[in-house]
Amino acid sequence: MPGIDTVLLDRDGTVIVDEHYLCDPARVCLLPGAGQALARLADAGMRLFLVSNQSGIGRGFFTEAGHLAVQARLEALLREHGVRLADAAFCPHAPDAGCPCRKPGLGQWQALRHRHGLDPATTAVIGDKASDVAFGTNLGAAVTVLVLTGHGADEAARLGLPPLTGKAMDLPEGGVPGLPWPDILARDLAAAVERLMEK
Repeated sequence: MPGIDTVLLDRDGTVIVDEHYLCDPARVCLLPGAGQALARLADAGMRLFLVSNQSGIGRGFFTEAGHLAVQARLEALLREHGVRLADAAFCPHAPDAGCPCRKPGLGQWQALRHRHGLDPATTAVIGDKASDVAFGTNLGAAVTVLVLTGHGADEAARLGLPPLTGKAMDLPEGGVPGLPWPDILARDLAAAVERLMEK
C-alpha cells in the first residue's frame, strides 16, 4: 500500500455487526474477518482510526456513556487480535442538528488531523455508506472504499455501482453526478484490506 499510512474506518456495518442504535456492550460483535484484517493493517504500520456517526445520542436513544461503553468493548475485542486503535471520533448529533461533525462533514477528520497530524494524501477511508465515501472524497483521501456489509449492498445499488466481481475491485471513474463514487468496491473489510495491500 505505497504512500498510505492512515486508515479511517466506519464502525457499524464495517468493523462490527450493525445493531440498530447499539448501546449494549454485550451485543458488540466483530464482522467475520474484521479483527484479522485490522491486524494485517496494524502489522503493516498503518495508523487506524474510527470515525462514526452516533445520532442515537442526539435522538435520545442512548447516552454518550453508553456509546463509550460500546467503544470500550470494541477496543477490547480488537486487542484480542493485537490491534490498538490510534484514536476514535464520533458525532453525537441528530441529522437535523446542522453540525459540522456528522459525516460526510469534516468535523471528525479535522479533530483527528489536528491531534495526530494526519495527511489526506496518505489516508484511506473504508465504510459501508455513501456518506463514508463522500466523507473520504471531501477530505481529499487518497483512496475511498465501499464495503458491501452493513448497508453497503443497498448503497451500492442506490449509487449505481457495477456488480462486484471477485472479492474486491477497483472502480472506473464515473457514476451519477452529485452522488459519491468510491475508488474500490469490496465484499467486506477483509477483502478491502487485501485489495489495499495489493496496491
